[in-house]
Amino acid sequence: MSTFTPNPFFGSIVPSQKPQTLVGNYLNFTDSANPDFSTFAQQYLPEIYEQEVERYGNRTLSGFLRMVGAEMPMTSDQVIWSEQNRLHIAYTGVIRATNLLTIPTTAGVENVISVGQTIVVIDNDGEEAKAYVSVVSGLTVTAIPYIAWGNVDSTDLKIFVYGSEFRKGTDDATLTSVQPSFTQYNNSPIIIKSKYVVNGSDTAQIGWVEITTEEGADGFLWFLKAESETRLRFEDYLEMAVIEGELATNTAVTALGIKGTQGLFSAVKERGNVVADFSGSLTDFDTILKNLDTQGAIEENMIFNNRQMSLLIDDMLASMNSYGAGGTSYGLFENSESMALNLGFSGFRRGSYDFYKTDWKYLNDASTRGALANSSISGLLVPAGTSTVYDEILGTNIRRPFLHVRYRASQHDDRRMKHWITGSVGAQTSALDAMEVHFLSERCLCVQGANNFVLFTTTTIAG
Repeated sequence: MSTFTPNPFFGSIVPSQKPQTLVGNYLNFTDSANPDFSTFAQQYLPEIYEQEVERYGNRTLSGFLRMVGAEMPMTSDQVIWSEQNRLHIAYTGVIRATNLLTIPTTAGVENVISVGQTIVVIDNDGEEAKAYVSVVSGLTVTAIPYIAWGNVDSTDLKIFVYGSEFRKGTDDATLTSVQPSFTQYNNSPIIIKSKYVVNGSDTAQIGWVEITTEEGADGFLWFLKAESETRLRFEDYLEMAVIEGELATNTAVTALGIKGTQGLFSAVKERGNVVADFSGSLTDFDTILKNLDTQGAIEENMIFNNRQMSLLIDDMLASMNSYGAGGTSYGLFENSESMALNLGFSGFRRGSYDFYKTDWKYLNDASTRGALANSSISGLLVPAGTSTVYDEILGTNIRRPFLHVRYRASQHDDRRMKHWITGSVGAQTSALDAMEVHFLSERCLCVQGANNFVLFTTTTIAG
């Protein structure tokens, strides 16, 4: 006769490798092999802290674009804008053979210097000469120096027009009419999606941990926390996607129908200014100021930096301050012995520019760029104010923030931030015994006047 030995323990809670409703998904307090049993296998009730400990503080990362930009709707697959070119006539990389100056052949470059105009010729050593233009032919200019060429080099010269001179009784037939041109840029929106799914039974399951979220959700229904965090994560993606976005050039990606979008970092690398390995010295910063003078010379600028760069700037400013006998003197007032010493700076003025710096959480957070010991990007200088651009749709010049988000929207569908619920829980739109929460947005970032932005990197980045 066979012997039958019953086992009082039936199964355990084993995580399913697929999101399916299985017997192992249910709570079981009668099985000593499952992790729920140990809490209820003795008669004494432990002291339970119901609320979660917020050990990471506010975990959301978005907010940068809300500080420096704006959001506007659009109805097309592409946004196009034009930016002014420089006003004055100048060329670089010019080669000189005695009095013959040759402008380098570059796509789209035309010679608009006229006979009778006067030019300044400068080499890389600062040697210069003024000359009178006597003959113009294609990309070559015959320029006769007013005094002599002196020590001016013969290669890699810069020339620019500073005026003209004509004899008495002559006409202006030799002057060329210069037609202004503009540079056109464009970007395309991408579709961003996210989803959260909870089965119907779990929406009625009460937990012993009280939920806490950044947007204020509370209670003991755990699915509310998961849905809330999915929303918060998606809202961060809306900003991160247009900051980190790249235009797809790899055929393996474009073959999938993925085109990408040009994000903030990519646009500044391509059309802006990049400072590699900022050391925090005043000399390095003065170099940045000189470059800003050659661009838009916008007086007020914001610096969004990580912790390392913030401390470098603090140390740079502190080193410029005098030291009093009673302690270190910072700012407008000396720090007395009885007050806390403030070693940080929120802003400063150098030359004709005002700079305000603030920590950018996105560059410090361990779950993003802050996880690296040496992040490739340590800071970003953003000009304050607006830019004047020509809008192809409106057919007029308009003023907009340098950074602004364009999202798809019409009278039928606003895709700025879509949110809808399907399933049989709550909405009851299908026979699925679950609640599906969907998120969608379609957007891109317009970086106008990128020549006024400065990206600080810890390694040299080609762009």
